[in-house]
Amino acid sequence: MGSMKLTPPKVQALKNEGKKIVMLTAYDFPGACLADEAGIDILLVGDSLGNVVQGKSTTLPVTLDEIIYHTEMVVRAAKHALVVADLPFPYCQLGADAALQAAARILKESGADAVKMEGGEKRAATAAALVDAGIPVMGHCGLMPQDIRQSGGFFVQRQREQILRDAAAIENAGAFSIVLECCIGDIAAEISGVMSIPTIGIGSSVHCDGQVLVFHDLLNYKPPEETHTPKHVKRYADLQTVILDAVKNYAAAVREQRFPGTENSF
Repeated sequence: MGSMKLTPPKVQALKNEGKKIVMLTAYDFPGACLADEAGIDILLVGDSLGNVVQGKSTTLPVTLDEIIYHTEMVVRAAKHALVVADLPFPYCQLGADAALQAAARILKESGADAVKMEGGEKRAATAAALVDAGIPVMGHCGLMPQDIRQSGGFFVQRQREQILRDAAAIENAGAFSIVLECCIGDIAAEISGVMSIPTIGIGSSVHCDGQVLVFHDLLNYKPPEETHTPKHVKRYADLQTVILDAVKNYAAAVREQRFPGTENSF
């Protein structure tokens, strides 16, 4: 397992070799098992679990205990993939001491390989403190969902100079990679070209060193009333229809006394 397991230095090597990096969110054991078996490089236990698993409108309510709970399941499934856990709100916002204590709990109690934290130059000192403590850090710049109350919504990020400064500050803090969310293509391309560490795009063009999608978006695994799909998402399956049909067929079989049949009885 040791040689097969991806590590931060091996993620860096993928960029150096010009190989694209594949990242996918994961929130439980069976989903992570399938993603790992499929050859996903990085499994992200994102605070997006607040949206896609808990049905909440933002990521803000997700707790540290919940991140640890879900990450531990994913870690148990990951034989190949690097497992990164989100540092939930408000730990990186509270400064280096709070972030360090939270990140240490994540690694110690879940077995995660690294943490991801949102923020650019204003939080670079916090990222550096984690790295200095031996905790691998994945940065996250551009659109930052934990800042939703201040930003007022999810918008394409066009502030070139600020995003460049943010990404450079996180790289200089010692992060091993950085997520660029909803940045326009030329900014993502410029950052990916000048940074030595890998960039992982979500809605930030093909020019990043890798891409990430939310598990439930990729599979269209969501409630029927949820019809909005972000522009950057591509569906590779329609589990919503598959699951709805299967459960409806089961319910009809029970009501019509077709289940269990004699072949299902002892």
